[in-house]
Amino acid sequence: MIAPARIAAFDTILAVDAGRADLPAALHRARQPMKDDRDRALAGEIATGTLRWQAAFDHVIAAFAARPIDKLDREIVAILRISIFQLLHLDRVPASAVVDDAVELARRAGKKSAAGFVNALLRRVSRERHTLPLPQDPPLDFLSITLSHPRWLVERWLTRYGLEAATAWARFDNEPAPLTLRVNSLRATRDGLARELRDLGVDTEPARFAPEALIVREGNPLLTPLAHTGVFVVQDEASQLVGAFVAATAGERILDACASPGGKTTQLAAMLKGDGTIVAADVRGRRVALLDRAVRESGARNVLVVQADARAAVPFQDAAFDAILVDAPCSGLGTIRRDPDVRWRRGETDLPSLAAAQSEMLAQLARAVRPGGRLVYSTCSSEPEENEAVVDAFLEAHQQFRCETPARFRADPGLGSLLDTEGALRTLPFRDGLEAFYAACLVC
Repeated sequence: MIAPARIAAFDTILAVDAGRADLPAALHRARQPMKDDRDRALAGEIATGTLRWQAAFDHVIAAFAARPIDKLDREIVAILRISIFQLLHLDRVPASAVVDDAVELARRAGKKSAAGFVNALLRRVSRERHTLPLPQDPPLDFLSITLSHPRWLVERWLTRYGLEAATAWARFDNEPAPLTLRVNSLRATRDGLARELRDLGVDTEPARFAPEALIVREGNPLLTPLAHTGVFVVQDEASQLVGAFVAATAGERILDACASPGGKTTQLAAMLKGDGTIVAADVRGRRVALLDRAVRESGARNVLVVQADARAAVPFQDAAFDAILVDAPCSGLGTIRRDPDVRWRRGETDLPSLAAAQSEMLAQLARAVRPGGRLVYSTCSSEPEENEAVVDAFLEAHQQFRCETPARFRADPGLGSLLDTEGALRTLPFRDGLEAFYAACLVC
């Protein structure tokens, strides 16, 4: 009998490879029938790890099969990928069990004639695991094949930052991301929550930069009675820094224009301490429902959730807000560590259209900022077309705005180390140990 986790991982990888779903959606669907939390966790680990190392695995498969990867059946490639991940990265799983399940998966997928091929190739991988034909030179081959990143992307990183930084960045992306929490200061303190979690068997430590962030080192807070009580949310540290960059102050009226799933909205609400108003908007109905649940769970009473399209005519009065956060839909290339499928789903040709949509949002929302107010533009992209190029074009067309860094970031040496030469927030994996996020504060 094939292990349920391997079946779920196979189904997930096949769905992602066919473009039917992204990793979270495909994994959610594949794990729905599974009741055992250990099986669910293993399925996620196999699928996520397989996507991280896909280029390296494909190189090995092509070399040992003596044919290009696109000449093999898609189902067989998926089986080989998830099996090679287990052989090379999950040493607690017996190699014989991995190979046997792979052979059975091939038969289950209607590829009985390929069972012998799968068996032979995986046994060879297991035997030669320490001498696999993965390039160490030249740098682009090493980064794109051995460290499994899109060639076009690492070539950009090499040009901008050099080999040492690009290598560190790629290695960062291939490490599992820790679970990071943001303490809801409306209901708890960071030290207090850390003590409560410790009593429940969850070990945490304060994050390096974000003042309300806890990094989970052992245990699972989502399996404790504190989960879904509103005392914490799961939110990446770099994302929390973007929320802090808005510098929300009590009494302000703030628009979070692309707010779902609600992490930054509830962060801003906590910063206002009940004094002020937040309008949280998203364009998609299901995302609005998700946003509404997050707000209600947080206990924030000063948030109005609405459905609105930031690219269309903005349904708000001119000069209506003290601050607007435009956490724009983007390529997501800064979150490859947490979302490894992004590296294969995005291409260089996607960037111009994304940047055009981002520019359109900024232009539409600019009129809703009051004089003296601020428009905070952010992405979770690593690439300049979506970041400083969008901001530069906006400032050229809207000369009443200027870049200005929030005082808290200027005054704090740690936070100040995250600023670029223009005063924008820019987190870099090789320098900061954080996903690559960007935020600029545009004051009119």
